[in-house]
Amino acid sequence: MALHLVDHPLVAHYLTRLRDRETEPDGFREASGKIITLLLYEATRDLRTNPAPIKTPLESFEGRTVSDRVVAVPILRAGLGLLPPVLDLLPQVTVGYIGLERDERTAIASRYYVKLPPDIQGKVAIILDPMLATGGTACKAVEILEEYRPASVRLVCVVAAPEGISALQAAHPSVDVFTAARDRELNAQKYILPGLGDYGDRLFGT
Repeated sequence: MALHLVDHPLVAHYLTRLRDRETEPDGFREASGKIITLLLYEATRDLRTNPAPIKTPLESFEGRTVSDRVVAVPILRAGLGLLPPVLDLLPQVTVGYIGLERDERTAIASRYYVKLPPDIQGKVAIILDPMLATGGTACKAVEILEEYRPASVRLVCVVAAPEGISALQAAHPSVDVFTAARDRELNAQKYILPGLGDYGDRLFGT
């Protein structure tokens, strides 16, 4: 598994806004959309393209278009907040949804909802989940997706804890992770430190 830390001044700027406890839901949603856009650039850097001959207003030109097809899979519910930039940027993207409930004692995730496009096989699957904490949810999501035989699975998250990175690497070494930060550790309640609190609560104002 490769961990891709997206080191960029704009990523650092919007991550700081997300971490700040004074950031209100409107500002949090704005910063979330911006940072996911930046992470998505890196997560899709290796998508394949095809030649696309076109005519500009002045002459013929050999352009390129994305040939890989992508299925975005937000993990309910916080992952929904990461979806809009994906829909804005990626051509012909389809969307699936996975709902997972984590046992707070064991950190093992169980599915309660799965709705995926029927044609995932051969596509690039991008899991959208803002927090990679224990890794239980990410591992379960990858396990579910691999039943459908995508070409590859990658995870886009905002922050990742060492414990979650290690768990995902051990269970699914072929999955690449794209994140803005590798945070210090988990606390006793399995929250990421320094983290940014509960992403879903802050995103939706709950």
